Amino acid sequence: MITTESAESGGDQISFQLEPLKTTHLPGKATTSDSQSLYADSTSTTKVTANGVYDIEDRILRITGYYGYYPGYSSHKREEGSESQAETPVSEASGEGKSYQTCANALLKVLGGLLLVLCVSSSWVGTTQVVKLTFQSFSCPFFISWFSSNWNILFFPLYYSGHVATTRDKQTPIQKFRECSRLFGEDGMTMKLFLKRTAPFSILWTLTNYLYLMALRKLTATDVSTLYCCHKAFVFLLSWIVLKDRFMGVRIVAAIMAITGIVMMAYADGFHGDSIVGVALAVGSASTSALYKVLFKMFLGSANLGEVAHFLSTMGVFNLIFISCVPLILYFTRVEHWGSLSSLPWGYLCGLAGLWLVFNILVNVGVVLTYPILISIGTLLSVPGNAAIDVLKQEVFSVVRLAATCIICLGFLLLLLPEEWDSVTLRFLAAVADKKSEDNGEELTESSVHTRSRSRANGAVSIPLA
Repeated sequence: MITTESAESGGDQISFQLEPLKTTHLPGKATTSDSQSLYADSTSTTKVTANGVYDIEDRILRITGYYGYYPGYSSHKREEGSESQAETPVSEASGEGKSYQTCANALLKVLGGLLLVLCVSSSWVGTTQVVKLTFQSFSCPFFISWFSSNWNILFFPLYYSGHVATTRDKQTPIQKFRECSRLFGEDGMTMKLFLKRTAPFSILWTLTNYLYLMALRKLTATDVSTLYCCHKAFVFLLSWIVLKDRFMGVRIVAAIMAITGIVMMAYADGFHGDSIVGVALAVGSASTSALYKVLFKMFLGSANLGEVAHFLSTMGVFNLIFISCVPLILYFTRVEHWGSLSSLPWGYLCGLAGLWLVFNILVNVGVVLTYPILISIGTLLSVPGNAAIDVLKQEVFSVVRLAATCIICLGFLLLLLPEEWDSVTLRFLAAVADKKSEDNGEELTESSVHTRSRSRANGAVSIPLA
């Protein structure tokens, strides 16, 4: 740099002084300081994020002008990836939790169903045996049937009590009764519908119970309970004819087995005496029961528990109002005569009616809470239950009756097979065959590997055949 200074003595004197340059930057050259400052800028840029992971990828994207670039793009992508990886175990854990809950619910449903099976079987065995005990002092089957059917009035009050105890939505009894009355139609229950819908079902209900009780006067409890299991075959035949249900060959075989068992049961005592009459009464009870179920499915469809409770209580009211005249007629005609009301065995009668009510409650509640097939199995288990009690009572069993019982029970089990049982069985057998072929292939592979290893160890060479 050139500067001008004034002299103190006598005149001006020009002098030159050199000063150091403040910067040594030359165009087109990069100095050390520039590189250091550039490095500092890059380091400061890469340390913008909280976790300090900005890298060369961000700088390349910024320099090349990548469309949609924003600072920290790569680090954001890494964070999103880590979040997705973190969310994956959570989703897997939730899926495992749902599957575990589903399995737990299914297990509880099965365990509850098994307990219900025992309760259904015990209540039906108890009902049959109490009837036999009642007949020892009071042999009036229609009065017993009428008295027990009247207890169906309690069905809806018991259902409403359970509904109030288990739900938060509180409804008055009248509101709940009107809601369940939709079973009869959109307008609810009218007097015309009450007589039209309730009368035939109430008559079939009374006939089923009356014929069952009459059969118990002629046969043992084991024989009657066995013959009553034929109602499953009659339900299939009526559903196939009336409701046009799917035809199944295995169920036809089961129906034939049931009929064969009936004939063998009647033949056990030579087609004479009380045996043939008792078999006819038991088969009649099974037939009316099957007709009741088919008509219920035809006219009322699949009703829920509240509607079934309403319907059974309605039948109890109909029985009390309109069928009460029949026991009176039988009383005055001396067909079923009893003494004073105080002489009646009220303990047996109330116990019988209570067990019958419990059985009906368990059957209808069990269909809703668990699998219907378990309820059918519970009814079937009443046969060995009654047989055990009859053995203790020293009842005589003939070989023909025992064979007939086994045939009817086997037919009952065949009727419990689902409609798709054949396709399910074929798929299961195919899966078993595939698994066996895979296991055989793995064994052959392992054996060939062991053979080759042994041959190599012995110095032999195996040449594959073309």
